[in-house]
Amino acid sequence: MPSPNLIIRGQRVVFDDSIAPASIHIQDGSIVAIRAFDEIAQGAQVIDASEASVVMPGLVDTHVHINEPGRTEWEGFETATRAAAAGGVTTLVDMPLNNIPATTTLKAFEQKLEATANKLSVDVAFWGGVVPGNLAELSKMFAAGVVGFKCFLIHSGVDDFPNVTEKDLRAAMKELARLNALLIVHAEMPAPVDRASLEQTERGEDPRRYQTFLKTRPGVAEDEAVALVLGLSRETGTRVHIVHHSSASALGMLREARQEGVRVTVETCPHYLSFVAEEIPDGATQFKCCPPIREAENSEKLWRALDEDLIEMVVSDHSPCPPEMKRQDTGDFLQAWGGISSLQLRLPVMWTEARRRGYSIDRLARWLAHAPARLVGLEERKGSIAVGCDADIVIWNPDKELRVEPDMIQHRHKLTPYAGRLLSGVVEQTFLRGQKIYEQGEFSTVPLGAVLKREDSTTET
Repeated sequence: MPSPNLIIRGQRVVFDDSIAPASIHIQDGSIVAIRAFDEIAQGAQVIDASEASVVMPGLVDTHVHINEPGRTEWEGFETATRAAAAGGVTTLVDMPLNNIPATTTLKAFEQKLEATANKLSVDVAFWGGVVPGNLAELSKMFAAGVVGFKCFLIHSGVDDFPNVTEKDLRAAMKELARLNALLIVHAEMPAPVDRASLEQTERGEDPRRYQTFLKTRPGVAEDEAVALVLGLSRETGTRVHIVHHSSASALGMLREARQEGVRVTVETCPHYLSFVAEEIPDGATQFKCCPPIREAENSEKLWRALDEDLIEMVVSDHSPCPPEMKRQDTGDFLQAWGGISSLQLRLPVMWTEARRRGYSIDRLARWLAHAPARLVGLEERKGSIAVGCDADIVIWNPDKELRVEPDMIQHRHKLTPYAGRLLSGVVEQTFLRGQKIYEQGEFSTVPLGAVLKREDSTTET
């Protein structure tokens, strides 16, 4: 066994199936051994977590809109990855929109990779996009290293990433099945949304009321979309993943499909588990997202689905925009951009809610690290503290509290629905492949992140 040059140890080290005292022996960025807490090697640097702290795998967030190139004024690689590091996240997967050009061709993917140069504080992988007319590009992007493909069944919010029809989707899924590639789906159907929006217009309800907006994105839109995706997965054999799931009424069909052997996985987001529609104030457009935040009863059903592993993971769906696009001046939910800024806050938000419900920290690690890594085929390197994995580690104090204030947020824009909330769980140190990238508000002066491509290959930036 190679001699370690770094040892990180703690009384509460989180493994895939246990929490125990341990020392993590690290050599050249990889974990080479897990030893007893007091077993250290001569000459190795030793970092001790406090007795109050937890040593956990670096978090993996597979649903992040970084928006560079083209809309860097919304967010960018430099600001997004710094926010990730501050939140204990060591691996991101970037969505194929809202950047310009959208990542729907090999050329656009190459431009995306060029835009990362010297900007990454954490490791970043990429989704490609499925849109009408780009069928011939899918195999090219997959060969070039995207981890899978994203599509919308409803307008995406930007015209340069159009949604697919059932005909488009069937053709794409046959091609992705041939490639054995993963398809991730924004599952809302347009017809129920169009009908509900028309009814809202006819009633002339106040657009400043959250309930007015909520009625325009009914749960049936998600339910019909999930049914379509499951049916096409049965038909084509394509592996599918439902992103940012919010409708509890679709959980039954997802459960049945899983039992039948349909290759489907599901994620949800912190905002669906921590906010409820009944408590969103008039004009508070920072809470707008699509699918929407639903009622308290719905949220608790999502928690139960997470408990049974029907929903396997919780990712941020960090979807920022310039503050003026949130229409704070008018409070008009119908005109405001739909997206929640939360990349840095996923750990404390989820721990605050999970602890209140009696969940343990090892469940948290599964939802926030291991399951997302497995989704994109990175589980041999990311999301676990185990021999052979990258030494991606976060040390955090689960009992310490923080209040979300603008000056602590590393996202490009500070507007977030979590502002002012008191949360439990403070990140103390974040390590990427054994190198410290964040400690108590300070960052590495050199960007140490890498581009990750499918099948675990990496390219340093």
